[in-house]
Amino acid sequence: MKKKASLQKEKINSPVSIDRNLAVRLATNNPVEQDSDTEIEEQQDANKQTDDADPGASSDENFKGDDSDVDGDFESVVYGQNALVIDARGHLLGRLAAVVAKSILQGQKVAIVRCENVNISGSFYRNKLKYLEFLKKRCAIQPSRGAFHFRAPSKIFARTVRGMVPHKTKRGKEALQRLKCFEGIPAPYDKVKRLVVPSALRVVKLKPRRTFCELSRISHEVGWKYQDVIATLEAKRKVKSKIFYNKKQRNQDLRKQASQNLAKKLEPYQKVIESYGFN
Repeated sequence: MKKKASLQKEKINSPVSIDRNLAVRLATNNPVEQDSDTEIEEQQDANKQTDDADPGASSDENFKGDDSDVDGDFESVVYGQNALVIDARGHLLGRLAAVVAKSILQGQKVAIVRCENVNISGSFYRNKLKYLEFLKKRCAIQPSRGAFHFRAPSKIFARTVRGMVPHKTKRGKEALQRLKCFEGIPAPYDKVKRLVVPSALRVVKLKPRRTFCELSRISHEVGWKYQDVIATLEAKRKVKSKIFYNKKQRNQDLRKQASQNLAKKLEPYQKVIESYGFN
């Protein structure tokens, strides 16, 4: 045992092993560097400062950088105009899902409203049979393991997007956290500018005589219970939005009339403004 221990010490301290290490470092162009005591002390001080810092001090800066940042509350991002609010009414299911999947993978936060009004190409009867076939897919050993058959339009759309995303990887999971889907237009999205995707609109991409159906009808036929509830809430929201729009139009008309009444008095001042290049 003593001879084996002495042989191992000789191997560790042998000049051959040291020469090999030097040869590897020189071959990879990584020369050996020795840090001075002052550099080590400076590094330790820097580490202490970072450890002592408040971990929540930078929480206010979450949404001041790129759109790819995932941290923070999603609803607060809507008012910061970092999230896209898309009105799904009149869009084709697959085309809209493809655009949304690409956007969330690139780091963009997306909220989809009115998922019940998404269109699917093909007749209602054909698409209903396809979904009924999907309902038969289950785990024979333990059905609670899946597959899970969602009936709500928002869940169906989210699952469609999930199929276009590598959802089992970390990148895919973070991407799906940037997506929110809703039936109707709940607050605060009813007071936010809503967008459309021209490359996914049915009136643009589907031929005029082709058959199509709405996702809400399929969901209702396979077990979604809230079609009437969403319709009632949407009717109330449209009444409120109409009142707001009429008030906004009335204020714009009054402002336009006031500017016309004061046009002669403001004419000399307007000339000065226009001389500086402003209208």
